[in-house]
Amino acid sequence: MKCAIGQDSHKFSENADKKLILAGVHIKNHPGLIANSDGDVIYHALTNAISGITSVNILGKTADILCKGGITDSSLYVKEALKSLEYKIEHVSFTVECMTPVLSPYIEEMKGNIAMLLGIDKKDVGLTATSGEGLSSFGKGSGIMCFCIITVS
Repeated sequence: MKCAIGQDSHKFSENADKKLILAGVHIKNHPGLIANSDGDVIYHALTNAISGITSVNILGKTADILCKGGITDSSLYVKEALKSLEYKIEHVSFTVECMTPVLSPYIEEMKGNIAMLLGIDKKDVGLTATSGEGLSSFGKGSGIMCFCIITVS
């Protein structure tokens, strides 16, 4: 068995046209995140966790090439990372920190998207959200941060 941690964070955009996408879910009536891609911090943290297992740099190299080619859907970065994964995914867990938006109404849909993307059962996806009691810049509302841990065998 192996496990790895991935992390990602982005600030909120002032561009009203930028959509907020988290685990493939469009969160309406909320500013998006500053990024060359869709800024999906959950999928970015997952990609980084997979890279921690495979040692293949996806976000720092492959995703940049894809972005320059107009491919901004972060689920495609996860799929790219999965090409190098020679292990079975046992479990994946996420913790998201942000003051806003409130994520509880979206958690089940996000978990479903993650499970489908990874080809695992939804019960093997953990996803929690916290405001961090306003102690960090994310808990104070400047953006969103996500940690991901993946366990493979």
